[in-house]
Amino acid sequence: MIIVGLTGGIGSGKTTIGKYFESYGIPIYIADKEAKALMNRSKVIKRKLIQIFGESAYKNGRLNRPYLASKIFNNKSLLAEMNAIVHPKVASHFKRWLKRQDAPYIIKEAAIIFENNLEYQYDYIITVITDEDLRIERVMQRDDVTAEKVQSIIRNQLPDKEKIEKSDFVIENNDLETSAKQAFKIHQEILEKSKQS
Repeated sequence: MIIVGLTGGIGSGKTTIGKYFESYGIPIYIADKEAKALMNRSKVIKRKLIQIFGESAYKNGRLNRPYLASKIFNNKSLLAEMNAIVHPKVASHFKRWLKRQDAPYIIKEAAIIFENNLEYQYDYIITVITDEDLRIERVMQRDDVTAEKVQSIIRNQLPDKEKIEKSDFVIENNDLETSAKQAFKIHQEILEKSKQS
């Protein structure tokens, strides 16, 4: 089974691109979504996060995302501690999910593949890039945050230029018609590669 990583900075439109591949019958695993679900569901994760962040980590039994985000945003060591708790659980959940799939390849959507040096986990990596103005606009609408907030998140992520250099494929997602064509072309290329392997 070929494992393809789908990545890109905040607001680049990874989820939209993922939906194109889904429409071609390709299973998609969205790592961030599964991580959030596990943080709400797993008693072990809950217990460990409360040990680090205190009782405020959860509110009415649900993950208190704004609180956690404020704690880890400028604190790399707290972020690393949280990732060390959550990532192994997501990895084993992904392995179980992968065993149930029957397709020429699957896509795992993950925001920080390069930042966490996880390239080795993928056969190919697709990076989605979008003009920064458009990214800021999208995230402001989606998350109801300020432009400054989005810019500070973008600055914390690896620049697109570096991601492009490390990727097998790049999709420019400034307009949907163009990005849909690019996605379909990549889909056909990976199908060809899957026949050869």
